[in-house]
Amino acid sequence: MGKSIIGVDIGGTTVKIGIIDNDGNIMDKWEIPTDKANYGASVISDIWASISEKLDQRNMNSETIKGIGIGAPGFIDSASGYVYEAVNIGWKHLPLANELQAASGLPVFAANDANAAVLGENWKGAGENAKNLVALTLGTGVGGGIIVNGNILSGENGTGGEIGHTTIDPNGYWCNCGRRGCLETIASATGMVRQAMDKMEQEPESSLASRYKINGAITAKDIFELSKKGDVSCKEIIAYTADVLGFTIANAAIIINPSKILIGGGVSQAGGNFIQLIDHAFRQYALSRVSDVCELNTARLGNDAGIIGAAFLVRQNLENLTF
Repeated sequence: MGKSIIGVDIGGTTVKIGIIDNDGNIMDKWEIPTDKANYGASVISDIWASISEKLDQRNMNSETIKGIGIGAPGFIDSASGYVYEAVNIGWKHLPLANELQAASGLPVFAANDANAAVLGENWKGAGENAKNLVALTLGTGVGGGIIVNGNILSGENGTGGEIGHTTIDPNGYWCNCGRRGCLETIASATGMVRQAMDKMEQEPESSLASRYKINGAITAKDIFELSKKGDVSCKEIIAYTADVLGFTIANAAIIINPSKILIGGGVSQAGGNFIQLIDHAFRQYALSRVSDVCELNTARLGNDAGIIGAAFLVRQNLENLTF
């Protein structure tokens, strides 16, 4: 039996950890809380302590492990595993890979969490080992990842593939990045709720407004539920969001010329009709030579994509793999 790989997916609330075999199958997985106290000072030691405990439980040791791969939020230099900034955790200028390597004695490789998820989806999920692929994760924000000629596109300083910060409306909503009108101000769960708040001001007697008065809040899930019940405002929000996504993907596709486009994240699980609307808009805006060779699908791996992709990161670096 060959050596296993540890895959780590660091989130703002929990850290997902898995023991993955060399073929990408999950042998074990678990979670620990993300301790953000003191600017996330204990996160790395917490991860290694948890891994060590699990290895002991399984009668394994570090000699049975090929390496550790990490997906983490923020701007990361994947060549060195250096985190420039991870706002959700509090990290700034942190040599993540080097610190965990010093603690574990194992090879450690790190990448942006969205990029790690894309690697996972392409290795064992809906990407099916595509050489050119664009992926979007629609959640609280909009994550993005791009594979070009078999390799993840990270760019000069780890900012490559950040499709969520494509400018859609220069006069639009303010984004957390400090600029106006980024894709994630519209197409994320947060962005859809923001659209809903505007709609309620315009149509205070709508069923959307009634739901807000009853619950004191509106979620993206509410928007999709009310749309299915015929609420016109919610239908308009979904149609506009899908149109913006299709438009953005079409622009990305003319640069990348991918064979696959994957849509993941909580918002993507709203139902097949939403994905169909995005696909329709993509094909409406895209150059036909690009769209004719491209499939748009829903991501398949869900929350496991990050740890599987982190494991692939180890194989990619130690075995010089590409798709």
